[in-house]
Amino acid sequence: MSSLHSLLEARVGEGSLPGAVGLVARGEDVEVAAVGSLDTAATAPMARDSLFRIASLTKPVTAAATMTLIEDGLLALESPVARWLPELAAPVVVRTPSSPVDDVVPAERPITVEDLLTFRAGYGFPSDFSLPAVGLLFSELGQGPPKPQEIAAPDEWMAALARIPLLHQPGRAWLYNTCSDILGVLLARASGLSLPDLLAERVFEPLGMRDTGFAVPDGQLDRFTSYYRPAPGGAGAGERGALELADAPDGQWSTLPAFPSGTGGLVSTADDWLAFGRMLLAEGAYEGGRLLSADSVRQMTTDHLTAEQREGGALFLEGQGWGFGGSVDVARLDPWNVPGRYGWIGGTGTAAHVVPATGTVTVLLTQREMVGPTSPELMREFWTYAATR
Repeated sequence: MSSLHSLLEARVGEGSLPGAVGLVARGEDVEVAAVGSLDTAATAPMARDSLFRIASLTKPVTAAATMTLIEDGLLALESPVARWLPELAAPVVVRTPSSPVDDVVPAERPITVEDLLTFRAGYGFPSDFSLPAVGLLFSELGQGPPKPQEIAAPDEWMAALARIPLLHQPGRAWLYNTCSDILGVLLARASGLSLPDLLAERVFEPLGMRDTGFAVPDGQLDRFTSYYRPAPGGAGAGERGALELADAPDGQWSTLPAFPSGTGGLVSTADDWLAFGRMLLAEGAYEGGRLLSADSVRQMTTDHLTAEQREGGALFLEGQGWGFGGSVDVARLDPWNVPGRYGWIGGTGTAAHVVPATGTVTVLLTQREMVGPTSPELMREFWTYAATR
């Protein structure tokens, strides 16, 4: 593709997306393309500052907020989380991953803050979603595609979590997703602030991320994109199939939820995530101050998994490692894959990464729900473009 605009325009033109915003920044050189419309009815054109549900791009933000509390001494990586989450004071573990949920043994050690940051606490999704203990994450906790207004308040959610056994012993295996939601509750209890207030104070306000939060800012619904999923049974219901509305601007993100999800609850813009990414590239510094120490950023963006743990998470990781709240490329597997690249993708069709080796931030925001954990073709095209730009 000759330009970012033409890359995105090709997908929008074929009907696979109503619209998209892409951003590739290297230093002060920023290329942005806003293509298509906010919805399938083309009621308004897409703009650089259009608001999107960023889904799992929330996870690195939650991890960064955790590191600010660690730097302030309110938490430590080795701290057992039961001090703030007494519901997890005596966790039990299924005897084997496929065991019934009542066939359990005690956890061999406490769950720590680091276990949550690295997704090795024992809660979360493995490659096999049919396991009995995994089913409870969906039925009891509402884990899955984000629906913030349908999730119980934090205390009730934690009480339900406490009734679900761990799938693996703490520290043993990498499991996707749930740990960031647990971290969100931990951060609120440890700080004495709600998670929305904590993130605003610790991350959004310092970095100037004025459009990021757990609900659309007041008076800004006209900038909010509609969100779609592939229509069931539609012709070619994969990456190029027909779409059905999953959430309208006045829907799930129009008001603050009872449970602010540290896993996937944020709405944001391309430029707001650019500000976050630039902070990471600057090893915690931003214009006018410092959010994190360089050591904290290095811990966030370093792979903490063993080869066996990476292999166990292959359905989601696709050959990558995991830092704190985001993946870390550990080998050159594709044209876009650069060792040290940190970031993640979101199930609502979003992706954001930083590439320390080249000083690059990449952000892709779409409105099409992913059909599985594998990176869609458009994301791969976008990353290849960014790597060769």
